[in-house]
Amino acid sequence: MAEQYSERKPQVMKDYVYVLGEAVKKAPELKGVPTGVEGLDNLFFKVEIEDGKPVRKPLGGIPEYAVVNLTGMPDTGKSLMAEQFTIKQASMGQKVCFVTVESPANFVAAGLKQRATAMGVDFEEIEDNIILIDAASNARLRDDIPTMLDTLAYVYRTYHCHRTVIDSITGLYEAKEMLARSIVRAFFNFMKKWYQTAIFVSQKRSGHDELSAEAAGGYAVGHIVDCSMVLSKEILLSASRARLFKKEVGDILRLFRIDGCRLCGHDTRIHLMEINELGLVEIKEPLVEYLRRK
Repeated sequence: MAEQYSERKPQVMKDYVYVLGEAVKKAPELKGVPTGVEGLDNLFFKVEIEDGKPVRKPLGGIPEYAVVNLTGMPDTGKSLMAEQFTIKQASMGQKVCFVTVESPANFVAAGLKQRATAMGVDFEEIEDNIILIDAASNARLRDDIPTMLDTLAYVYRTYHCHRTVIDSITGLYEAKEMLARSIVRAFFNFMKKWYQTAIFVSQKRSGHDELSAEAAGGYAVGHIVDCSMVLSKEILLSASRARLFKKEVGDILRLFRIDGCRLCGHDTRIHLMEINELGLVEIKEPLVEYLRRK
C-alpha cells in the first residue's frame, strides 16, 4: 500500500483541510443513546457551564454516533449486552442492524426474543425493527470486507438504520490477525460515514489481562474505536478471595469498566457487574465503594 502511494505524484488535498469554525458547524449534538443495561447509561456524562461554573450532567447512554468496543473473555456477558442494546433501541422505534458472525441468524433471533421477554418488551412490536445480517452462515460475508460493507450499505439505505451491532468484529479477522487494524479501521470509518451508533463485540485471548482493553488482534480495536468497555470474570477459588467479596468459594465475581471514551466524560472506576436470573447484565456499584462498605 505504501509503495502504491509513493508511485503517485504528491498533491495538495484541499478538500480535507478545515478551519475549526467550519468543522464544528458539522459536528453532531452530544446526546446519549440508551443501552438497555441497568446502571450503565449514567456512567457517561457531559460538562455544561451553569452560572459560570462547569457542571457534570449524565448523558443517559453511550454517545450518539460512537463506535464502542465491547471486549472480554468468553462468558462475560458481551453478547447479552449487545442484545440488550438491540432490544432497547428497537423498542424506541430505531431500526437496528445486527451482524451475526458467530451464530446463525435463527439462533440469534431466539436469543433476542428471550432478551425482549426478560426486558418486558413485546417482541412482536419490535421484530420488524431488527435487521439481521447472517455472516456466520456465509463465508464471503465474513472474508470479503467489500462485500460486507456493500451489504451494510444496502441495509442502511433500505431500512434507514442508525444503530449497528457486530457480534463479533473479531470473527471478521480471526484467520488474518495481521490485518486486524486495517479491517477494524475500515468498519470504523464506514460507521462514521453512515452516522451509526455501533457496538463492536471483540474477543480476548486467554493470555490477556482480564481488565485490559486488548482483544484478539492486539490493541487495534481499542486504539481505533471511540470507546472501549471491558468485562471480566473471576472464579473465586480461594477462601480469602471469597471472604473479601462476601461470596462462597466457587462463586463468580464479575467486573466492568469503561477503558476510555474520546467523545465525552465517563466514570473511570471498576464496577461490580451481575448477570441476573433473567439473563440480563446489570452494572452495579463501584468496586471500591462495595469493599469499603463490606
